[in-house]
Amino acid sequence: MLQIVLVGVGAGAAAALLFASVASGTALSLFLAHLAPLPILIVALGWSPWAGLIAALCATTALGALFGFPKSVGFAVGMGAPAWWLGHLALLARPVGNGAKERLEWYPAGRMLLWCAFLGSAAAVISFIATFGTDWQTFKTEVRKIAEEIAQLQAQASRNPDVASRLESAEFIDALAAALPGAVAAAGTVINAFTLWLAGRIVQVSGRLRRPWPDLAMMRLPPLAPAMLAASLLGLWLPEFAGLIAASFAASLITVFAIVGLAVMHAITRGIATRPLMLAALYISIIPLAGMPLLLASLLGLAESILNVRARIAAGRPPPPSSRI
Repeated sequence: MLQIVLVGVGAGAAAALLFASVASGTALSLFLAHLAPLPILIVALGWSPWAGLIAALCATTALGALFGFPKSVGFAVGMGAPAWWLGHLALLARPVGNGAKERLEWYPAGRMLLWCAFLGSAAAVISFIATFGTDWQTFKTEVRKIAEEIAQLQAQASRNPDVASRLESAEFIDALAAALPGAVAAAGTVINAFTLWLAGRIVQVSGRLRRPWPDLAMMRLPPLAPAMLAASLLGLWLPEFAGLIAASFAASLITVFAIVGLAVMHAITRGIATRPLMLAALYISIIPLAGMPLLLASLLGLAESILNVRARIAAGRPPPPSSRI
C-alpha cells in the first residue's frame, strides 16, 4: 500500500508540472499541458486505480495551491477524474466459462472509447459554463468574443484579402461561435483516447500491463451508439443549454465514429500487399483535407455499427490457400 501511495504522489506531481507548464505560453507547453493526464493513467494501469486516484487528488491539490481553486477544479473535471476513471475501466474484468476453460473478459475497448466521448463532452460543457456563467445571453456574447478573436487571428495569418474578409464576416464568426463548444468536446475526446492509448503502450512495454492488449482494429461500439448519436443530433433543436449539451455530445460521438471508421480501414486492409501505402495515404490526407476524410471515416464507423462492415467484407473474401504438406 505504501508503494501505491508513493507512486501516486509522484505521478500527481508530474501531472501538476505538466499542466502548470502552460503558464510559460509556448506552443510546446500547450502540448505538454494536454499530456497532464498521462502520469495518472500510467500509474492507474501499471499499479492500481487507487494509485491513479491518489495521483489525481495530489495533482488537483498542488494546482489549487499554485493557481487557485478554479484552475484546480478545471484540471480535476477535465483531466484528473477522466484519467482515473478510464484507468479504472481498463482493468475491469469478469470471469467467463467454467472449470478449466474459465477466462477473464476485459472491459471492451469500444466501451472505453465511448466513455472518452462522454467525458470529453461533459468536460467541455462544464468548462464553458464555469467560465461564462449560466445566463444564456451573456454566455453567447462571451463565446462570440472568443470566436471573433480566433477569426481575427486567422484573417491576419491569411495572405489572401478575400479569404481574410470572409473570415472576419459576421456570418463566419457566428458559425464559429456555434461550433466552438463542439470543437472543444471533440478535441477532449481525442485527447482522452490518445492519452489512454499512449499510457497503455508505455505500461505494456514496461511489462506491468495486467490485461492483454486489445485488437483495436476490431473494436466495436455498444449497439446503442447509433441511437445515441441520433438522439444528440435531434437535441440540436433544443433551446439554450440543452442544445449546447446535445451539440457537444454529438461532436464527441462523431469523433468516436471517425476513430472506429479508421479502425475498420485497418481491419479490412489486412492481407493486402499495398496496405501500408493505403493507410499512409489515408492519414496524410487528413492533414490538408481534415473535414472530408474524417467525415467519411465517421460514416464508415456508423455503417460498421449498423451493418457490421468488417464481417461482411471478411465473408466475401476467398479463404487463404491451404499449406502444402
